[in-house]
Amino acid sequence: MTLKEYFQDTRGIGVLATADAEGKVDVAIYARPHFLEDSDDELALVMNERLSHANLESNPSAAYLFVEDGEGYSGKRLYLTKTREDTDEETINSVRRKNLPPGCNRGTDNKFLVHFRVDEVRPLVGG
Repeated sequence: MTLKEYFQDTRGIGVLATADAEGKVDVAIYARPHFLEDSDDELALVMNERLSHANLESNPSAAYLFVEDGEGYSGKRLYLTKTREDTDEETINSVRRKNLPPGCNRGTDNKFLVHFRVDEVRPLVGG
């Protein structure tokens, strides 16, 4: 199964970890990544203009941890490097998932479609 298929078919919760140039770490809840090409080598996340995005300006490395819904500890850890970002609102809206969970709102912050190279994929536990 490709990463694209995995994230299309698997529900769960994602956490993105970033760090600034000095190494101060931030973690935040994030939706499942978007795979815009038929490749597992690149993914994108829609990001607000907040700390995670600011950290990526000075340090392009990030990690995305995904825990599958259900019992046990199944999921994936993705090690990422930011490659570029888009700010075009139409492009960002074209990839967004339509149904947000209760309590989530799109807010009025500036939005970015941040592209990452997938450097390594590991299971949630072990590996």
